Amino acid sequence: MSQKILDLQAISKAFFGVYAVREVSLSIEAGHILGLIGQNGAGKSTLMNIIGGVVPLDAGYILLGGQPYTPIGPADANKAGIAFIHQELNLFTNLSIAENIFIDSFPSNRFGPLSIINRAVMHKKTRELLAAVDLEVSPDTIVEHLSPGERQLVEIARALHLDARIIIFDEPTTSLAARETKKLFEIMNRLREAGKTMIYISHILADVLQLADDIAVMRDGVLVEASSKDAFDVNRMISLMVGRNIEQLYPPRTSTAQKQSVMEIKNLSQSGIIRDVNLTLQKGEVLGLFGLMGSGRTELARIIFGIDDFEQGEIIVEGNSVRNRSPRESIHSRVAFVTENRREEGLMMSLTIADNIAVASLPEFAHTPLHLIDQNRMIATANNMANALQIKSNSIDSQAAKSLSGGNQQKVVIAKWLMSRPTIFIMDEPTRGIDVSAKYEIYSIINDLAAQGRSVLFISSELEELIGMCDRILVMSRGEVMAEFGRENFNQEQILRSAFREGNSEG
Repeated sequence: MSQKILDLQAISKAFFGVYAVREVSLSIEAGHILGLIGQNGAGKSTLMNIIGGVVPLDAGYILLGGQPYTPIGPADANKAGIAFIHQELNLFTNLSIAENIFIDSFPSNRFGPLSIINRAVMHKKTRELLAAVDLEVSPDTIVEHLSPGERQLVEIARALHLDARIIIFDEPTTSLAARETKKLFEIMNRLREAGKTMIYISHILADVLQLADDIAVMRDGVLVEASSKDAFDVNRMISLMVGRNIEQLYPPRTSTAQKQSVMEIKNLSQSGIIRDVNLTLQKGEVLGLFGLMGSGRTELARIIFGIDDFEQGEIIVEGNSVRNRSPRESIHSRVAFVTENRREEGLMMSLTIADNIAVASLPEFAHTPLHLIDQNRMIATANNMANALQIKSNSIDSQAAKSLSGGNQQKVVIAKWLMSRPTIFIMDEPTRGIDVSAKYEIYSIINDLAAQGRSVLFISSELEELIGMCDRILVMSRGEVMAEFGRENFNQEQILRSAFREGNSEG
């Protein structure tokens, strides 16, 4: 018979008088995986930060293994057997795997008043922990040399070293390849069989249904439902998350692409990256680009925008052939690039929302001989753009971008490029890591762009959203375009088969 390992009773937390979590009562069974879902801002992270000792609760109480649990910091949570694996992994990238795992408790030998790290013991234990998570690398490997999936496994190994009873995973698959995600799920299932309890936070609802024993749904800081996963399907999960039924996940298109080319890629090649890539983007078209991790999708986007160079081929934008293109020249020719990693490449997180929105268009606000920025006009224009995209924030000229939810951060990135009045948008994973309601808003923006006659190259690893949004889909594998599908021929199985092909073929 299962037992409650964690019991939350009437938990509340407010920031500046606004409740982030209100009277949440939730019990978690030992040896279960609890899937925790909700829109950005629903209170999931705040609730987990309370459990992990990051923030104190204002009201209510917690029982851990039947005993009162009142952590005053993450160290207390670790000592109590709770490990928190954040979306932004908390590893020291300049240190080795072994040093990261033992950062709080190096094994040592004492020689009188001196204490010296026992590296032999540290390496032996690290190898055992890495074997437990199927990570076949040296304990001396520097973390910055690891892939995102391997870093995730190091975090799990560290949780095992702490002998954690409860492991909290916050959006663990956001930066993982499909193969790494599959491996993570296999390890999580093994941990469950070994009696570990896990809390799994994700916006990928199908993954939650696959992994979880129980599911809890939060909305606006309140727990709206908690039950066995058998009580849920994706439609019910979405309805509980947003407080209403969403009849369809993708807004209907109100326009069609025009038979007018705005960009042509001819025989584009870069050794070891892409080979003989050809594509045409039409006016008002949403062109999907699908492929597995490592297929060359992002690399192609970077080359088109001018971040990386190419050896052979031709890029033609609005009839003009370009060579040795730079991002500045791309912006000047009305091409925008919404990058895959908004936190590191798309936004300056510590700057204000207004500064972020205006950064690609600063020359437009510097008409004086000294090129001084007209701050008032810049902020007013940025504010109009924020309102048009319904960015949920306080004053955009004082609030930092890092304080926004993931969906609103992505809208800021899009607003930044809209300010530069582009005719071509390259969007690389524009909905990654944001909730279903925010996704719908991003999809609506893409549809509006197409209706205005602008063109979108939409790169995504979520095939369902490409099928729901695009006029055509190109499939890449190993740096080549393997197949092309028109909307009338969209077929999920055939598209996936094309993504696994090894050589050139026609779709």
